[in-house]
Amino acid sequence: MKRLLAGTSLAAMAITGAVTIGLIGLTAGSAQAQSDGITACLITKTDTNPFFVKMREGATAAAEELGITLNSYAGQVDGDHETQVAAIETCIADGASGILLTASDTSSIVSAVEQAREAGLLVIALDTPLDPIDAADATFATDNFEAGRLIGAWAAASMGDDAADARIAMLDLAVSQPTVGVLRDQGFLTGFGIDVGDPSRWGDEDDPRIVGNAVTAGNEEGGRRAMEELLAIDPLVNVVYTINEPAAAGAYEALRAIGRENDVMIVSVDGGCPGVQNVADGVIGATSQQYPLLMASLGIEAIAQFAADGTVPQPSEGLDFFNTGVALVTDTPVDGVASISVAEGLELCWG
Repeated sequence: MKRLLAGTSLAAMAITGAVTIGLIGLTAGSAQAQSDGITACLITKTDTNPFFVKMREGATAAAEELGITLNSYAGQVDGDHETQVAAIETCIADGASGILLTASDTSSIVSAVEQAREAGLLVIALDTPLDPIDAADATFATDNFEAGRLIGAWAAASMGDDAADARIAMLDLAVSQPTVGVLRDQGFLTGFGIDVGDPSRWGDEDDPRIVGNAVTAGNEEGGRRAMEELLAIDPLVNVVYTINEPAAAGAYEALRAIGRENDVMIVSVDGGCPGVQNVADGVIGATSQQYPLLMASLGIEAIAQFAADGTVPQPSEGLDFFNTGVALVTDTPVDGVASISVAEGLELCWG
């Protein structure tokens, strides 16, 4: 792990101060010697979302370097819980040492995760904490609440006094309200200065600035439909929160169809190369960048260490997960909200 962190030129580590050395101390040489015959599984929500494609690249590269056999699985769409359960069962039957999991349904998956842990597998949640978070052995993730808070604070500061009269469309992930969606939503509202209701769910706020919530399934088509739904409620929407950048792209298309693409502020989370380019092109005002390749690489190394001596990775200090960093990307910075430029974001995108 120290080798990986030392060799990874992620300026995001310095930007956020979130990624720290000391998770585990496996060296490259010992990992290679001890990884013969180890099998790991990567289970993502889909295999088409660019975020999960990058995650798979990171896991594959680390597995190849360490001599680990990696089996990858994915749901057909975001929310395909049954396929993920079947993948966990396959990993157990195959005698895998560990599973890296981005869960579509963060509470319903817990029973399958418990079976894997009882069978002796290390289960690490990537990006999306389970509900409860300690259902997994460890979680490697962006601070999703902070990612939301950053774009909310940026949006409010960018609007200035007009924030008091904002008309906000909330484009969320899924009706099952997985933790990643709740954290980003509630973080955005907090950053914007809106009181949240129950912090463990979205949609119960009573602030009149919120036009409504609609779900996107985290893809472009879903983002377009959700934007159309909320525009039908209030055609004067002027701020759009989106769960991720594919949803943001769909929202933009819906706005462009009615000639409002230039007078509505869209903010998002992901920081993938296409999304950062959309910031440069004016599609998105600002996005919070996360680092899925790092998440997956660290996860594979953690499985190698666990297989070698039973070490379970520990969370970052003061948190209940290992924080892999986040940075706000925009070319229109505001006072009081730390950010990096689009040029910097393009250099770092999904490292």
